[in-house]
Amino acid sequence: MRHSVGHPLLYPALTLVLALSACASPAWAQQSQPQPASQGSQGDDASRDNAQAVPLEEIRRYVNVFNVVKQGYVEPVDDRKLMQSAIRGLLLDLDPHSAYLVRSDADTLHERTDGSYAGIGVEVQQQPDGTILVIAPIDDTPAARAGIRAGDVIIAIDGKLLASTPESENPLRGEPGTTVSLRIMREGRTEPLEIQVQRVVVKVGSIRSRMLEPGYGYIRISAFQADTGNDFVATLDRLQAEAGAARGRGLRGLVIDLRSNPGGVLSAAVSIADELLDSGTIVTTRARDPLNNVVNIAEKGDRMNGAPIAVLIDAGSASASEVLAAALGDNRRATLVGSRSFGKGSVQAVLPLDNGDAIKLTTARYYTPNGVSIQARGIRPDVVLKPDGSTFKGRPGRISEAALAGHLEGETPPAGGGQTQDGADDGDASGSVGDVLEGDAPIQAALEVLKRPAATPQTAATP
Repeated sequence: MRHSVGHPLLYPALTLVLALSACASPAWAQQSQPQPASQGSQGDDASRDNAQAVPLEEIRRYVNVFNVVKQGYVEPVDDRKLMQSAIRGLLLDLDPHSAYLVRSDADTLHERTDGSYAGIGVEVQQQPDGTILVIAPIDDTPAARAGIRAGDVIIAIDGKLLASTPESENPLRGEPGTTVSLRIMREGRTEPLEIQVQRVVVKVGSIRSRMLEPGYGYIRISAFQADTGNDFVATLDRLQAEAGAARGRGLRGLVIDLRSNPGGVLSAAVSIADELLDSGTIVTTRARDPLNNVVNIAEKGDRMNGAPIAVLIDAGSASASEVLAAALGDNRRATLVGSRSFGKGSVQAVLPLDNGDAIKLTTARYYTPNGVSIQARGIRPDVVLKPDGSTFKGRPGRISEAALAGHLEGETPPAGGGQTQDGADDGDASGSVGDVLEGDAPIQAALEVLKRPAATPQTAATP
């Protein structure tokens, strides 16, 4: 239904820089990246400009340091390991989401987008000190059942303290059926928790649904995988049929729950937004190279036929989930309910290497239909829910994109209204940190929003 204006992400400059670096490295380090046929002379010019921007004296300095370490370090260092460390260091200081992925980590990332992998079922972010920050446990996985929470910090695995030097293998992975012991620091506790979690083949279904009451449906999206868009359509059609059988017509309203959804495949979020919009911009991607700028535009066809939608978000809603929330919110198609979102407004591309490893590189920012970058800022909901220990259970969301070391800065939003604008009217002094919302009370609050006479962002009020 949708169409995109622009070009897919191309990497001519990256290719040439890698090739140039390989000239000062052992032969096995050379990376051959096929040149996209559509890039044309403009892409070639950009490649030459970027390659020439690397001063030759810096390359010489790198080679000198490489040789000094190789010849003078107290113990022999394998060329391959040393070069991997150099590449890892090259990416480490860029931003929290650019990284060198060894083969197992690259496989894990691929498996997660397919919805099946071996592990405990948790979205994590490695910290500069080596500890692992839990962004969100995935629904119905061993991590979630063991009580691991968003914001937990894993400081040791199987009794081994995590060091600042990244491991060559993901320590949370392992053979299905084996058990991993985690030592976790949790906000509000002075002593660490010891949690045992069994590794399994995690087959993550990203969609769950039910009828809240006659005429009102509920769809929970826990992550965005390759098939999430198709699964959403099938689930929504089933709810429409169920509502029609009971009432003689379709749904009167829909709650979409994106709480603690860490994101995933961007195209899945774009596809779902298009299914619920008759027109308008969904998301704009802007990169340094104009060839890589893309505008996703919805085409006619709303599977809800204009019935009201409420979208639940919180501090664990990140990346692709923020794309969907902003697309529906800025186009006045849905009311956003909950707490300020995580604030990850950047796009990563995964470039496989010839040895099975990969590079995950931040290549662009995305912008909401209102033209706002929510990077390190998050989305402020229309109806704000605050944990109070009774009605709304949850905890302060000390995790956010802005709290990650080395994060990209957000851009100054344009003047004017819109729920993706910055602001502090959600009760947070900084206006940039939300709360993690738990339980069914937020779902009930979203349902009440749907049942108001005019359930639109213009009229939604904070309870």
